[in-house]
Amino acid sequence: MKKSVLAVCLLAAASLAQAETVKMKTGELISGSILSQTEYTLNLATSYGNITLNQREIEQILPDKHRIILKGGSQLIGVILDLDEFNLKLQTDDGSTVNIDMPQIVSIEVYDYDQGEKAQQEFVQQNIQEQQAAQAAAQTGQAAGVEAAGGLTFDSDIDQVFDTQKATVVNGKVVTPASSAAVEKPAYRPMTDEEAFLKGVKTGEVSQQDYASAAKQELASKKPAKKEQPAKKTYKEKDFNKYFAIEAGAMPLDLNVSGTLSLGDIYTVDLGDNAVDVGGTSAVISSKFLWRLKESNFWLGPVLSFASISNNSFNGSNGANTLDATSSGNILSIGANLNYYLNPASRFTFYLTGSASYEMLTLNYRGTVTDSSGSTPLETPFRDTITSNTFAGSVGVGVETWVDDLMLGVEVRQVFAQRQDELKESAASNTVVQAQLSWKF
Repeated sequence: MKKSVLAVCLLAAASLAQAETVKMKTGELISGSILSQTEYTLNLATSYGNITLNQREIEQILPDKHRIILKGGSQLIGVILDLDEFNLKLQTDDGSTVNIDMPQIVSIEVYDYDQGEKAQQEFVQQNIQEQQAAQAAAQTGQAAGVEAAGGLTFDSDIDQVFDTQKATVVNGKVVTPASSAAVEKPAYRPMTDEEAFLKGVKTGEVSQQDYASAAKQELASKKPAKKEQPAKKTYKEKDFNKYFAIEAGAMPLDLNVSGTLSLGDIYTVDLGDNAVDVGGTSAVISSKFLWRLKESNFWLGPVLSFASISNNSFNGSNGANTLDATSSGNILSIGANLNYYLNPASRFTFYLTGSASYEMLTLNYRGTVTDSSGSTPLETPFRDTITSNTFAGSVGVGVETWVDDLMLGVEVRQVFAQRQDELKESAASNTVVQAQLSWKF
């Protein structure tokens, strides 16, 4: 027993000491013992002499694989990692490591890559010979018929094995003759109404194929029903009696200051006939709440508006007094608004609008006044206000359209207001353009 284990160990040791196999990038396999190697070269001793290989031309050094034959006939294939007289450690192709007791090993064989190439060559040659033999047999079979199992030929005896008649479907059942020598087909029996109901087919002497064909033609002749479009939501003027709108826009304001301007409690400056422009483009916001007058096209209600007066700078002189000032302000108006709708049933509704309101204007100005009457000019800061309250009226036109449950529109109005005192040189009317968002309910 010890001799057999020793023999296996010696065999395995001898196999581990065998030559390495180097695979070149060109595909050649070179077997030999590695004498030495560096980063750039590898010295290999082959059976034909020692050679030096370029490391760049080497694809890989193939590890020696061994086939381990065990008692009972089973075998393992892999790379031997370690062995002694008691144990052999083997790494298989799937990466797992196996420990084998030496007494269980019958023999160890080394896989020779050179023999592998020869075996591949023999396999290819044998395969070519088999193909040539098969082609010769096929040519012989074309004349005499290809023989199948049981001594039949596919050319002459196929009908003895398979019935070539096509299967049919009648009343939902497949009817296929067992063979050409089968018994006669049973007489056709129409389906009862109950059977037809359960199987979902028509009654009468008609096959399932005929019924399917007829049903397909019937469906093709019918035009698909058009989907009904959802009705568009319509709005009727008589359904509403309240109206609320928010407006925002701009007003080019022509506002001028003239005459005598007080500068605090001490000084005054007479601007004379030279009117000073303190207007500009003003931002305007307003809101109105209207009620419909009975069932007419008239809507009446209060309106509130606020406009800013843009910042300006101006100067003037009155003898020894010189003025340097800036101004800003606002206009607040409260009144009543009247709308008359010209075409309330149309998608785009046009209307006429007018209002009467009480307007309160406040103009703030501040700066410095220089008094040059003395030997040394004296600069005095000041702050003062001009107020102008008056009645104003406006007329205009607007257009609105429904967007879901809201209305969007644009309104243009001409506002008339007569100013007095320091603002008497101002324009009597100004144009207001506003976009509006409104609700009717």
